[in-house]
Amino acid sequence: MNAKKKFDHSNDLVLLPLGGVGEIGMNCYCYGVGPAHDREWLMVDLGVKFGDESEPGIDIVLPDLGHIVGERRRLSGLVLTHAHEDHLGAVAWLWPQLNCPVYCTPFAAEILAGKLKERGIDERVPVHVKPVGSRFDVGSFTVELVSVTHSIPEPTALFIETKQGRVLHSGDWKIDRTPMMGGGFDEKRFREIGELGVDALVCDSTNVFREGFSVSEAEVAANLDRIVSEAKNRIAVTTFASHVERISSAVAAARKAGREVVIAGRAMRQTIEAARACGYLRDAGSFLEEEAFGYLPPDKIMLLCTGSQGEPRAAIARIAEDIHPAIALDDGDLVVFSSKTIPGNEKAVSAVHNNLARLGVDVITSDDALVHTSGHPRQDELKLLYGWLNPRAVIPMHGEARHLLRHMELAEDAGIEETVMAENGDIVRLCPGPVQIVDEAPSGRLHVDGKLIVPAIEGPAKYRRKLSFVGIVVASLVIDHKGSLVTDIEIIADGLPSGLEERLRDAADEAFDSMPRSRRASDETVAETLRVAIRRAADAEWGKKPICRVLVHRL
Repeated sequence: MNAKKKFDHSNDLVLLPLGGVGEIGMNCYCYGVGPAHDREWLMVDLGVKFGDESEPGIDIVLPDLGHIVGERRRLSGLVLTHAHEDHLGAVAWLWPQLNCPVYCTPFAAEILAGKLKERGIDERVPVHVKPVGSRFDVGSFTVELVSVTHSIPEPTALFIETKQGRVLHSGDWKIDRTPMMGGGFDEKRFREIGELGVDALVCDSTNVFREGFSVSEAEVAANLDRIVSEAKNRIAVTTFASHVERISSAVAAARKAGREVVIAGRAMRQTIEAARACGYLRDAGSFLEEEAFGYLPPDKIMLLCTGSQGEPRAAIARIAEDIHPAIALDDGDLVVFSSKTIPGNEKAVSAVHNNLARLGVDVITSDDALVHTSGHPRQDELKLLYGWLNPRAVIPMHGEARHLLRHMELAEDAGIEETVMAENGDIVRLCPGPVQIVDEAPSGRLHVDGKLIVPAIEGPAKYRRKLSFVGIVVASLVIDHKGSLVTDIEIIADGLPSGLEERLRDAADEAFDSMPRSRRASDETVAETLRVAIRRAADAEWGKKPICRVLVHRL
């Protein structure tokens, strides 16, 4: 990696990733033109990640846009490559900080509209709907939405042209020569762009460890068709709510087998509505309400539902726990997990599998049959793209550090002259001159905690993590005007082994008694003295120091 250094040049074209580099999910990239003190910015994608076990109580993780917010008067716009949560899910949360126009395809606009409405800002955000294949200007940037194939309608790569140079921002993609819907991968246009000259390819790294080519969605559709046709009892298919192609394939298989289809899950219903509004799924027929699932013969019904990642409130998780209000599965029924388990979700998904097993329900996953294919490129697809574009440089994105490093190696082996492994917050000069990291900007994370956006590092999750390990002790005491206790010190302990309260109360009493009356006049001194004594006593007895709060009251 090139060393970071200050660099200021009026002809710079730079990349500033604020999410999606060194991680999978939460994509956010900013392209800038001009000198460092007066750059014009174009933002590409603004996505979220979902909270995990290390972030208790946190539903969503957002990129910290502080650097760009500080320069938002020079932010020309935000362009979305497609409608997945990790590419547009943060717009409704963070757009008020940006106050810029948003550009996206019709399907992405439909998905975004629902999110903006939920946040009450749908009438404030200027969304410019652009068809796949269109070219348009955003300030000093000319952007073209180039058709690719992925696991959602209307995915695009962005061909970004400036006076300083040209960039191909891949978005999420794969090469599927037999897609089930959409315009397909526009190989012809990629070849034409390569002839124009590409200074830098900023490219998806998710599947860089896998050799060969991705499996086509058509092959998955054929397998689903076979599985559904052979099923004897009730069958449920759970997949990503946004995977319209997979939904279409599952519905087609059900219709062919003479089964009605029930949809369970709010997110999936919203996706279907958005797809139909954009002209997709119009031949899928009508769907039944959840209440109808139990009233049709087992061989005449199929369930399409959310929860493929083990989300505890999703439909399949509640069905597996036998607590869904309208849907139940029995011995001999079948659930197809038409998805890949996202890293970090393994325990949750396994729990759903085990709960289904306890009900006697059979489960098919992508480990058992070809019921899922990734929407990201394998090695041979990456090499094809390099050949078509012939970029001077490759900057890997959308992957963990090991993905980025392997992608750099693959590009170098393919004859790419320059590669850079950037991190979120690095400012990478793309042109003119050699590609290199020239500066850095503040970057970080924000948490969505309920309805509020809070800091990630020093926010509530930090203290909840500590609470989960050591619990909390609250001590309350009342002191009169002479500095004496009015009543015994009260101790409340949560998350500690039983039987410690008396020992902690004794420690607090001893600490208070040892204090000179002059020091008892200060609430802060009393609180800190008892806090230290209680934590030491807990450590001596238990081997851990709990969080401790001392409440001092005076008469």
